[in-house]
Amino acid sequence: MWQDFKKFALKGNVMDLAIAVVIGAAFGKIISSLVSDIITPLLGIVLGGIDFTSIIWTVGKSEVLIGNFIQSVFDFIIIAFAIFIFVRLLMKFQRKKEDVIEEGPTIDAKEALLVEIRDLLKQQK
Repeated sequence: MWQDFKKFALKGNVMDLAIAVVIGAAFGKIISSLVSDIITPLLGIVLGGIDFTSIIWTVGKSEVLIGNFIQSVFDFIIIAFAIFIFVRLLMKFQRKKEDVIEEGPTIDAKEALLVEIRDLLKQQK
């Protein structure tokens, strides 16, 4: 049983997933800090000092923290946008790398002629 678990846990996909989760958590903390420490205060200045988290509705004796919800939605939008930009950049770099690989080596006229001769000799046999 231990061997089976070890094989499963050390597979490439599982390790890649574990690494992605750790990096994703760290990236999430960075983006959350960006939103809460930089973007939200700047947005508050632009909008006249509005702080989303201070928006509270009182219904009877209960408080509905609508501002926290708005802040969470705002955080989600910024995080989703940051991940979109990050993935888009990765895909752009990957496409450039694939384009370089697909080009391959170029051959001159002499080599092309030799390839033709080789192919004709193969056909004759």
